Amino acid sequence: MQDAVTNLIKNYDVTGRYFDRNAVDSLKSYFESGTARIQAAAAINANAAALVKGAAIKLFEELPELIRPGGNAYTTRRYAACLRDMDYYLRYATYALVAGSMDVLDERVLQGLRETYNSLGVPIAPTVAGIQIMKDMVKEQVESAGISDTSFVDEPFDYMSKELSETDI
Repeated sequence: MQDAVTNLIKNYDVTGRYFDRNAVDSLKSYFESGTARIQAAAAINANAAALVKGAAIKLFEELPELIRPGGNAYTTRRYAACLRDMDYYLRYATYALVAGSMDVLDERVLQGLRETYNSLGVPIAPTVAGIQIMKDMVKEQVESAGISDTSFVDEPFDYMSKELSETDI
């Protein structure tokens, strides 16, 4: 797993270049947002269980067929697996937020996930909907923690959604 700084250095090192203005601006932006990223991670950590539970409730209100007989979250075991996966997405999105890089999502979450879900019959569209619901809830939580610009919160959730669905968000 690499963070934004390590990625930047690696890219410039591979080409044998010194940092240019774009690199310096990128580093400056990352470091200026560092405190907000840490505060966001703390807010997520303190409320992770409630965020996952709330997102699941909202998802099942929007798509009640998932918890009806024959639905993919029908039975206690499948419902628990859904919550487990949502928690997994939230945790790794938090890592990506702090790192300022989506590498951890590629390495630990997304690699082969779409194929696995397809082989198990897990519907992708509701998974993406759940990730987007969590994003909205996380942004509200981060705002209530006193962070006014929450735009950086979008990136990991939108990245997971895009990679899973192969559709632009």
